[in-house]
Amino acid sequence: MNFPENLRYTKDHEWIKLEGNIATIGITDFAQHELGDIVYVEIETVGKTLMAEAVFGTVEAVKTVSDLYLPVSGTINEVNPALADSPELVNSDPYNGGWMVKMTVNNPDDVKALMDAAAYTNLVGA
Repeated sequence: MNFPENLRYTKDHEWIKLEGNIATIGITDFAQHELGDIVYVEIETVGKTLMAEAVFGTVEAVKTVSDLYLPVSGTINEVNPALADSPELVNSDPYNGGWMVKMTVNNPDDVKALMDAAAYTNLVGA
């Protein structure tokens, strides 16, 4: 499994990439593998300010629906428009084309408290 070193990870299997105070968020390679074929992504929180660990959307796979949790507090700015027509991008390219949202982070230092790739690898036993 692939866990890029430049990202941070949560126990709920989301990843976050911070550039200034703007973060890109998605689900990990482990999460998409566990869910199976993703058929729909629903995110209706654009423009909302949410706390860390709040549910910001759901992802639907063939056999299950799973909540998406925000890694840090902030405001959701954008949903990946490609997911509306191609939710399978989450399976084929979870770290690039399959990102979920972009957000403005309240406190960029909060990202540093999340797991690095080695800690996340240990969590999932990969």
